[in-house]
Amino acid sequence: MKREDVTDLIVFRKMKSGIKWPEIAKKVGASKEWTAAACLGQMQMTKKQAEAVGKLFDLPEEAVMLLQTVPYKGSLPTAVPTDPLVYRFYELVNAFGTTFKALIHEEFGDGIMSAIDYEMDLTRLPNEKGDRVKIVLSGKYLQYKTY
Repeated sequence: MKREDVTDLIVFRKMKSGIKWPEIAKKVGASKEWTAAACLGQMQMTKKQAEAVGKLFDLPEEAVMLLQTVPYKGSLPTAVPTDPLVYRFYELVNAFGTTFKALIHEEFGDGIMSAIDYEMDLTRLPNEKGDRVKIVLSGKYLQYKTY
């Protein structure tokens, strides 16, 4: 069994059961955003978290073990995403990446926003013209050092 097989199994059983990410997250003890990332193969779970997911989705022991391994992060199937939703984020970075960089550097100096010491929150905002997606990204600022 490979980690990708575990993801496929979780996605299938999630779909079959009809359970939503917030419900899964509650059982895992983490945010819905982190839990989804972990179940989709991008984060390492603790033994307790992996066992909770294993119990919820009736996963084999090997799958529970693989949920606890360090994943190969950022493992999209292509360099440029082809999925329309994922591609929009790629498009956002292409269009606004230099703006993010300029504004962050002006506010903080020469450094980066961490994707390790990081939090994300995704919410739905009702709107009469069509509901909107609100995503808040919060990463620790890391200053480049002189050595």
